[in-house]
Amino acid sequence: MIIPFEQLDKDTLYNLIESYVLREGTDYGEQEFSIESKVAQVNQQLKSGEAMVFFSEPHESVTIISKNEFKALQSEAQFDE
Repeated sequence: MIIPFEQLDKDTLYNLIESYVLREGTDYGEQEFSIESKVAQVNQQLKSGEAMVFFSEPHESVTIISKNEFKALQSEAQFDE
């Protein structure tokens, strides 16, 4: 289930993004970025629709996923039916 990020409390959203950034350990290339910079990048991806806040009912967890990851999940769900 997609959760509109705009409906989350500002601090909750920041903590979610920060947790995602720290957990993912995404490779940003040769240049190092601060946590704040990475959080800002993910926040921008949420605003542009490239990423979304996703609640997994079976796992009872919330995370951030890319638009492509969401599409893949939808495809998998169609095959499971």
